[in-house]
Amino acid sequence: MKIALIGQKGIPVTHGGGVEKHVENLAVRLVELGHEVIVYTRHGYTDKRLKEYKGVKLVGLPSVPTKNLDAISHTFLAALDVIFRKVDVVHFHSIGPSSLIWLVKLFKPHTPVISTFHSQCYHNQKWGFFAKNYLRFGEYMCSQKADTVITVSKSLLDHVMRKYPTAHAKYIPNGVNIPEMLPAQEITDKWGLTKDSYILNIGRLVANKGVEYLIAAYKQIKTDKKLVIVGDGIMEEKLKRLADRHPNIIFTGNQSGQNLGELFSNAYIFVQPSESEGLSIALLEAMSYRNPCLVSDIPANREVVGENGFTFKTMDESDLKTKLEELLTSPDKLKANKEAMYNKVVHEYDWSKIVDNIVLIYTQARAKK
Repeated sequence: MKIALIGQKGIPVTHGGGVEKHVENLAVRLVELGHEVIVYTRHGYTDKRLKEYKGVKLVGLPSVPTKNLDAISHTFLAALDVIFRKVDVVHFHSIGPSSLIWLVKLFKPHTPVISTFHSQCYHNQKWGFFAKNYLRFGEYMCSQKADTVITVSKSLLDHVMRKYPTAHAKYIPNGVNIPEMLPAQEITDKWGLTKDSYILNIGRLVANKGVEYLIAAYKQIKTDKKLVIVGDGIMEEKLKRLADRHPNIIFTGNQSGQNLGELFSNAYIFVQPSESEGLSIALLEAMSYRNPCLVSDIPANREVVGENGFTFKTMDESDLKTKLEELLTSPDKLKANKEAMYNKVVHEYDWSKIVDNIVLIYTQARAKK
């Protein structure tokens, strides 16, 4: 099959979020299975001179580089481009880009359109009134107009089926690659971090990630373990002011490759304090590195960590403080938790099974057309 992927910033992943990691893994694995794949990339993210990555064809297009127009302007150009290409499947990613499904369906009525619902991003505080309502429109288009909508979590599937009972929806989660554990070397040289010497948080520093509650809770705890916050975003300066130059709170900025692998490999515990998620790839990655995980009790997080997971009340710094203090003095609990988290991610979030299931959806959608 010839498959076009629309909505992501681009690949290879440099500083993107979960959507970009999802698309890169999907695209590369589809090529390995013998399919032809086109990924639309934004000039501001992927070098426009790069035309191919691991067998995936890259089509670079410009965008209007503002908060509200970057994604939708790029998606509009990608939708126009794909109309004039012979493809077997068009696969949109995220509800914002999915708002333009109608354009592809208007001009390519015999080509199946799939949409992956990654998160209810209208909950993100960075969006204003108009943007939030436009994203809700994108959710409608994703759920009602796509030939099949894929949700990355069971809680999102429940949401779609409650709100859009006629939707043709399937649950297929994000995946994770099982990594090599790395000793602390680069992170020791850069930040003085050693095995089990720090609490780890990784993600975009934006309003709905809840990092402010983690910082506030940590500042109330007496511990020699550092708090390491990995990532960047519009909340970074505000969070640094909240940290108030605390000597044991380290902001590393965005990290990848060796540094990121070492940070995951050597953490004492991973904390995911998000207010909302679709399905956090950072959490899946932490589990794959055998990290014990403490997460906010939102449905998407509870779904991932299961009955053996450690949770705290969302947006409750007091409960987060209490749970952290308990786990910082409970190595036996952490040892059992890390094995449970690793086993769960290996059995339920394997990329090979995920791609096979997505290919099945492509095949079924083509047959119906």
